[in-house]
Amino acid sequence: MQIPSQYLEAAVDQIASLPGIGRRSALRLALDLLKRSELEIQDFVTAIAALQDKVLRCTNCGNLSDVPVCHVCSNPKRDTSLICIVEDIRDVMAIEATASYQGTYHVLGGLIAPMDGVGPQDLLIPRLLERLETQEVKELILALSPTMEGDTTNYYLFKKLKPYDVLITRISRGIAVGSELQYADELTLGRSLQQRQVFDLSE
Repeated sequence: MQIPSQYLEAAVDQIASLPGIGRRSALRLALDLLKRSELEIQDFVTAIAALQDKVLRCTNCGNLSDVPVCHVCSNPKRDTSLICIVEDIRDVMAIEATASYQGTYHVLGGLIAPMDGVGPQDLLIPRLLERLETQEVKELILALSPTMEGDTTNYYLFKKLKPYDVLITRISRGIAVGSELQYADELTLGRSLQQRQVFDLSE
């Protein structure tokens, strides 16, 4: 695909570096940007730059936030004795959309995936252990996608968390095996949370 401008090609290259965006789609998006006004382009650039400069990780749970402690952790109506462990912000958003969960979260920032070079040391596990030592936690819900990486992470976490005096559960298998939590419909996800089961390594 011959692009007549080096600047347009550079923009296409950057847009195509995003997941799920091929070069044809990147070209279409870049050409759309060219049609926009200078003010619209400036707003676009400012919003993208703010992602790097302004978005923070909650110091307590790892959720994304505009302030040091996210709106979930700072909400006094939340049950801090209940922690739902998820892969990333998209899972928090999916669970929040069900309006059926009133506990808090712990965002790992990924899943153990040896083939991709992601190990336990790359996840926010130490902070989770700190929370167990400093907070009164009664239940941990393993709400990771039922994929090979999700199951591997579940087993690793179970072994790390077993010495603590806390109930460890997991969402029920209403979520199809191999699918990702963020793509589950709200009703199915809500029921999976409500019908969670005690985690058992023998299963």
